[in-house]
Amino acid sequence: MFSRIAARFACVAALLVSSLLTGAAYSQTLTMEAALQRALAASPRLTAAERDIGIARGQRIQSGALINPQATYEQDNSFGSGAYRGTRSAESTLQISQMFELWGKRDARIAAGQAGLDAASIGRQAVRLEVLSETAIAFVTVLGLQRRIHILDEQIEAIDKISPLLQRRVEAGASSVAETGRAEVASALVKADRERTRSALASARRELAILMGEPAPKFAIVSGRLEATGKPPTFQSVVMAIDANPQLVRWKAVYAQRNAELLLARLKPYPDVTVSAGWRRFNDTSDNAVRLSVSVPIPVFDQNQGNILSAQESLAKAATESKANRNMLIVVAGRAYDSLQGSLQELSVLRVTAIPKARNAAEAISEGYGQGRYSLLEVLDAQASVARARLREQEAQQNFHVAVATIEGLVGNPFALARGSFR
Repeated sequence: MFSRIAARFACVAALLVSSLLTGAAYSQTLTMEAALQRALAASPRLTAAERDIGIARGQRIQSGALINPQATYEQDNSFGSGAYRGTRSAESTLQISQMFELWGKRDARIAAGQAGLDAASIGRQAVRLEVLSETAIAFVTVLGLQRRIHILDEQIEAIDKISPLLQRRVEAGASSVAETGRAEVASALVKADRERTRSALASARRELAILMGEPAPKFAIVSGRLEATGKPPTFQSVVMAIDANPQLVRWKAVYAQRNAELLLARLKPYPDVTVSAGWRRFNDTSDNAVRLSVSVPIPVFDQNQGNILSAQESLAKAATESKANRNMLIVVAGRAYDSLQGSLQELSVLRVTAIPKARNAAEAISEGYGQGRYSLLEVLDAQASVARARLREQEAQQNFHVAVATIEGLVGNPFALARGSFR
């Protein structure tokens, strides 16, 4: 009986502890720094890139291995007929052979292996930048959608505040009953927008959680300041910084690897030397002798022309792919930079003119509505103008920081304008 009670108590305690831990996990506020750290620790792409380094390291070690010697045992003039019956007249030879690579073939193979290891190491840096950039973009998206829901909540609250005053006006005969329905429709439409935004936020939260290695979000909200902006560097400086991107630096190692492979293909027709030394035993006379031999293949039929051509084309392809990769990065950077500049200009217009004037107009119309100088339609229109301006500001802020995260992922360094904010 006591054991059953203890078991039940333990189950209840475990459930309580689990619920407390779950509640604590879901009450966490996630910061950009924490999100980036967790994404780097959990990224399977980064793990795969590290395995690529291990593969390349093994290939580099193998490239420097020497050719193994070969032991040979031969027995002649045995198990025949007459004088050669059995092994009385046998000649036995024990021989060791070693092939020596000449013409720098081993050095070329080592150079190719080392370049492959360098390419894999730089490739991991490129993957790391991609993971950081993708996580930062996902974080900004969640933060922007949170802000959007907050703006919609305030708009709904502003519309609902009109309801008591509207009801009194209807009772006094100053407004029609239809205006009550109009206010309810306006509130319902904003609530519908909010639900759509919540759906988008749920998807964005899930994407961020997956990037951090979690099947479902274990954070309540993300924290940051979308308001932080600044003057970006020139696009020319961004293009110059792109040349240091690991995706482009990696091509230098790839080019060196393929150049070494071409050299190895050109050296292959040059013959290597195999030296053999052995000990021969003559059973019929009980004499011994040393056997020496040197063999060199004659490259008459196979000049390795096909592999040389393939290596040449592979080398030329690496140069072309490097240029294509650079052009692609510049295009991506250009789009992000244009989005960044456009967002800054949009924010300037919204903050200097649109939002302040919309708020002033909304306050004046709301005050005049209580005095009977404006209609409900004018009040709702003024409030909608304020909300639209604020939502445009939120979109511009989000687009700005997404562009910053994209460019940072290309240049490999954070913008000075992004420091001091949530980044």
